[in-house]
Order: sequence, then C-alpha cells, then structure tokens
Amino acid sequence: MDAPTTTSGENGMSGGSGWFTPRSAPPAPPPDSPELVPAQRPAPAVEEGSADAILIRRTMAEIGPIADKVTSYFYALLFVRHPELRALFPAAMDSQRERLLKALLTAAEHLDNTSVLVDYLQGLGRGHRKYGTRAEHYPAVGECLIGALSRYAASVWSPEAEAAWVRAYTTISQVMIDAAAADELRAPAWWQAEIVTHDLRTPDVAVLTVRPGQPYPFLAGQYTSVETPWWPRVWRHYSFASAPRSDGLLTFHVKAVPAGWVSNALVHRARPGDVIRLGPPTGSMTVDHTTDSGLLCLGGGTGIAPIKALVEDVAERGARRPVEVFYGARTDHDLYDIDTMLRLQQSHPWLSVRAVIDQLAHIQLPDALREYGPWNEYDAYLSGPPGMIRSGIDTLRDIGIPSGRIRHDSVEELLVVGN
Repeated sequence: MDAPTTTSGENGMSGGSGWFTPRSAPPAPPPDSPELVPAQRPAPAVEEGSADAILIRRTMAEIGPIADKVTSYFYALLFVRHPELRALFPAAMDSQRERLLKALLTAAEHLDNTSVLVDYLQGLGRGHRKYGTRAEHYPAVGECLIGALSRYAASVWSPEAEAAWVRAYTTISQVMIDAAAADELRAPAWWQAEIVTHDLRTPDVAVLTVRPGQPYPFLAGQYTSVETPWWPRVWRHYSFASAPRSDGLLTFHVKAVPAGWVSNALVHRARPGDVIRLGPPTGSMTVDHTTDSGLLCLGGGTGIAPIKALVEDVAERGARRPVEVFYGARTDHDLYDIDTMLRLQQSHPWLSVRAVIDQLAHIQLPDALREYGPWNEYDAYLSGPPGMIRSGIDTLRDIGIPSGRIRHDSVEELLVVGN
C-alpha cells in the first residue's frame, strides 16, 4: 500500500508515537465538480529542513540498498498481524513489493513540497478505493511500516526517528483518507468496461476500444489503471489514446512486455465481449487551455497514445495553436500509429508530425529536438519509457524550457506502466 496530508495535531495523536484514529473527512464537492480542490491546502507532512525531514530522509537512505528485504518483511508483518488484509492484495506479490518502496521514496522526496505531495497523495487515496482500502486499514499499515523500518534501519533508528515517521505517516495517511471519502460521494471505486474492438497492430501491440458501463469522465492526457479477469487484483496503468468522445468509448494502446501479466493478457488473450475493470482517471499531463502557447510533444513507443489525445483535445477546442509532435520508435515497423498521426496532420495545418527512428534503442528522441526550434514559446509534453522521459526533461531544460512548462507522467508510475 502506498504512502500521502492535513495539518498536524488534528489526527488523534498521543504521546508522539501512538497511531491515529482517522478523523471524519470534509464534505465533498458537488457531484458535477470537475476536480477535488480543497478549500485550504494542508500543510506539508514536515517543514523544509526540519529535524523530522532529516530523520526521515536518513532512514530512506539507509533502507534504499535493501529495499527488497524491507518490503518483504513489511508484508510478512502485515499479513501475520492482520491476516484479514491479505484479501486486498494480489495472490502473487512480486509487483506489489516494488510499488511500496517507490511510493514511499516519492513521498519522502517531496515531504516539504506541499503542492506536489498533496496532489500525489490525494491521487493515491482515490486510487486505493478500487482495492477495497478503508480508513481503518491505515493504522495497521503504519504499524507494520514502522516495524520494518526499525528492523532494517537500526543503525539510524531512534525514538526521535520513530516519532518523526509517526507524525509524517499520520498526516500523510489522513490526506489519502480524506480524498477517498470525498471521492466516494461522487464516483464509483471502479468501472466495468466491455471490450468492443481489439486491433493487433504489431505482434506485441494492440489497440483496444472499450465501452464503460456508466459514464467515465476524464481529461485528454490522463491515464487509468486496468484489471483483467485473468489476473484479479493486479492493476496496471494505461493512458487514454483519445480525447473524451461523444459516444463514451475509450481507447488504449497496449504493448505486451516480457513477464507482463496484464499487458500480455490484453494483447494476446482479450477479445471483444470480454469485460475489464477501470480505476479512476489520474495524471496531470493535460493541456492548459488558458494560454495559446504552442505544444511540443514527445511520444516514444506506446507513449504516442496520450500525445494523440492531446492533439485531438486542441483540435476540438477550435484553437490554432502550433503543435509539434516527435514520434519515436526503434524501427519503421514500430511506428504502428503513424498513419493516424499523419491523417491528423493533413486535417490540421497547425500540426506537424515527425518520426524519429532509433534502431539501437538509445532513446535518442530528445536529441532530435535540438535540430529544430526554437521552443521557448512552447509547453512541453513527454510520454514514453522512463529513460526517454528523464533524458527528455534534461534536454528541454538545456534548451531553455522552464521546468514549470514541462509536463509528463510521474516516472515512478511509469516504471510499472504496461506490465
């Protein structure tokens, strides 16, 4: 279970190291509200440069090299002390173990960055509803987390470190609880969706179109989590490959990866008529329609899916802002959606599409940016393998695009996308 706020001192804490009693959540926004926006942003879990922040990051540095042992011990404690929680997790725990530490590391990295931390944790809180997570489960998770940390970070562990973790986890957990409670009043925990078309574009890439059983609101550039009937409680993230449509249909691009349970099921086993589950939409790689800045879009592999959605979103708004798309792949054969992108280019004079082939898989797509431009008047959007996104961010910063104008899905999330 992943890690996320409210102000300290409101969570029933006692004695510095006691676990909290979750307080009631604030009223939710009306059902037609497009987004959960708290009336007042909670304080960060810890203040920048505080003793708590130092102690928490020191602990994370200590356990980083032995993450597998820490997470295995955490789950062993959780299932022995609270066996009733085992049903919330998939039968095979390999991928789940990876995600726990990634979520904790992400939260720890942004402990003193209120906006990033709160957005991240609210998304986790809403997303955990599909697992059946409830407010009363969080103290058990916290208790076992402390048990695992105290065992494997013994050289830096102290009563002060434990108190710091308890304070941080308490405020972090309450943000997730509040977000889940508010979301429960306006949306289901998950949506059933029937596969209506299954188009195998290459031996390992399929384009799936599904029909949700009830309206599914989302924004172009976002992604969702998908569960198949063949792997219960195993969820993987996939981006929407189109802007919202009047017929309510949703499209995903899925690449089967080695040992990828969900991706292989969707590419090689799924057929029209099969029913999958969708979690809530999430992600902030969306178009800012309050500005007329151009869009510079980098899509690598199936990362072209949300880029296509962004192009459609701009087109539907009737805007004529310039959109430059760089579509990267290893070979011509891997440009499985190039015809669609070229048709969009023919329909919209403000759109330019360039294919970038890297047969050695060096993810050199960002380097192609230097041959064109300048890009100082553009907002940048990146979607693709984590390595491409990391190098793309560095390249964009080098050529003068401020970090605030670079949008991409979290690299931590991308590490488990498509499995």
